[in-house]
Amino acid sequence: MDLYPAIDIQGDRAVRLRRGRFDQATVYAADPLDAARAWADAGARRLHVVDLDGAREGRPLALGHVRRIAGKLDLPVQYGGGLRTLESLGAALEAGAARVVVGTAAHRDPELLAAALERHRERLAVAVDVRRGRLATHGWTQTAEVDGRDAVRRLRDRGVQALVYTDAERDGTMEGPDLEDVAAVARAAQGGRLIYSGGVARLEDLERLAALGGPALDGVIVGKALYEGRFTVAEAQRALDARA
Repeated sequence: MDLYPAIDIQGDRAVRLRRGRFDQATVYAADPLDAARAWADAGARRLHVVDLDGAREGRPLALGHVRRIAGKLDLPVQYGGGLRTLESLGAALEAGAARVVVGTAAHRDPELLAAALERHRERLAVAVDVRRGRLATHGWTQTAEVDGRDAVRRLRDRGVQALVYTDAERDGTMEGPDLEDVAAVARAAQGGRLIYSGGVARLEDLERLAALGGPALDGVIVGKALYEGRFTVAEAQRALDARA
């Protein structure tokens, strides 16, 4: 299971939001490349980069940062935020992203999702962001009457292989993940790969996620706990590797 240190970009800085609220951001690095380099130097295997401004605007605004990070560091970059057209997906991959994450468009535009799967299936993930179990879209600013687990099942039925599931109400809070919910979502994602994000605060959280078992749970995104020094990248990766 892989650890994905998070680099959320807002206003050209690396930040963390609390519960996905754009007005509750804490700045951790003036330059996202500095944050990326710190995680790389600490032993990260992968990076998770989110364009927060792009997610709200509906178009990618941080491709320059992706290009710099991918160009300077020999690490796979998973990138999402504002990717709502085939052109923007191609631009993100061309900028150096190893995997692109589609959120709002995948849920609102079935034809786009089908075309994206046809062109980029192996390098495509779909974000399932939830608030109180309901699907959240448009940079977490809108909530639909769709159950997150049902959304995961439907996406798997469509042939989506990789899913990024974020509990927005826990994100940035360090309150710990809802293990029962994660287990249920992993069952819904059976046969695919699930990457979880939201609320991780302690090494015990990672150990418990790793202990859930099942092949679907493939990775965990961690942001604030790493920035706050609750544990190191190496300690976190060892906790996740314990499942093997």
